Amino acid sequence: MVFNASRLKQCVCRSFGAFTLPITFSDIICHLGVCKTTREGKVDMASNLCTLVSDGESHTLPSLVVSQDQICSVSNVQSTPEIEKKYVHHVYDAIAPHFSSTRFAKWPKVATFLKSLPSGSLVLDAGCGNGKYLGFSPDCFFIGCDISAPLINICADRGHEVVVADAVNLPYRTGFGDAAISIAVFHHLSTENRRKKAIQELVRVVKKGGLVLITVWAVEQENRSLVTKWTPLSEKYVEEWIGPRSPRTRSPSSLNLESIPETEESGSREHLKDSKEISIENLQDTMHSTCQTKDDSLSSKIKNNDENHQEYFVPWHLPYHRAEVSGASACALANGLAKKDDKKGAVVYNRYYHVFSEGELERLVSGMDNAVIVDQFFDKSNWCVILEKTL
Repeated sequence: MVFNASRLKQCVCRSFGAFTLPITFSDIICHLGVCKTTREGKVDMASNLCTLVSDGESHTLPSLVVSQDQICSVSNVQSTPEIEKKYVHHVYDAIAPHFSSTRFAKWPKVATFLKSLPSGSLVLDAGCGNGKYLGFSPDCFFIGCDISAPLINICADRGHEVVVADAVNLPYRTGFGDAAISIAVFHHLSTENRRKKAIQELVRVVKKGGLVLITVWAVEQENRSLVTKWTPLSEKYVEEWIGPRSPRTRSPSSLNLESIPETEESGSREHLKDSKEISIENLQDTMHSTCQTKDDSLSSKIKNNDENHQEYFVPWHLPYHRAEVSGASACALANGLAKKDDKKGAVVYNRYYHVFSEGELERLVSGMDNAVIVDQFFDKSNWCVILEKTL
């Protein structure tokens, strides 16, 4: 599809200046000041901020409104590392329908935060996934963004206001929203600078006095048996690593590195059907964990060793009958980015995670001169902070 500059200009003009940075557009309409995909024209299945043109190549769209502090098109921080492209973006594109079927329950702490917002608030959800929080409160207006076009299509089909965008480069003007949330997203960012930038972006797009809620997976998992079967990366990736090779993993040692069950939000018939077909895989996924069991069999030595790791691959088991919906899984298997597990009848994807240690999230915020921490807490194996914009 050839990029239609005049159409985009009309869209942005009608948006009252809401968008200031490049975003992915494909057959879009404008509604209430934002751009929204239509059922007839889906968002292009892309994992970066680009549009597909007739020659099949990806071309970054130019910024329409650029302030001096937003000129970072060549910045390393906003250049997506290969590990995120392969083990976050491509994975969620491939598993989107199945992933969405497991995401419907509202986490109590997030619900409490959203309920506390004044009536009429504009809430920006960065990394909205399938949009389970969009429209949570009928008294507030919600806009969601996510890097995964397939997940954004799911949101659009549900009638939500959404756009494909990167968390480190949000497509909103400064001070646009009244509040912002980013739930279980920043642990997919592979460098400290990108995590800092994502926090700065959330603060930037809210008004003075606006609140920001951020949650991330914690090193201090309450169910330690979960961590022992994640795959720890053999080295912490250096800042802005964009190497061409796939990440190496730690050789088998005293830790069992095979894929493990994850706790998913249970309740949908579709998810229960899938769960039976892949045994008990995909039954636990942090902040939605419903059973926090103690694993007394782990020695303190192994536990301490686990807690020294922060970079992991966490498996997602996509049942065979869900994997053939598109060609994504076939390509992933051919490229070595996924593997078959015939015993469980699933294609196994690895998702990259940087799990946060105690105080790490607060340290990322400490250097900011335009926001303060108004609350911080640990909830169901997640570290959480609420920020207030002061300038």
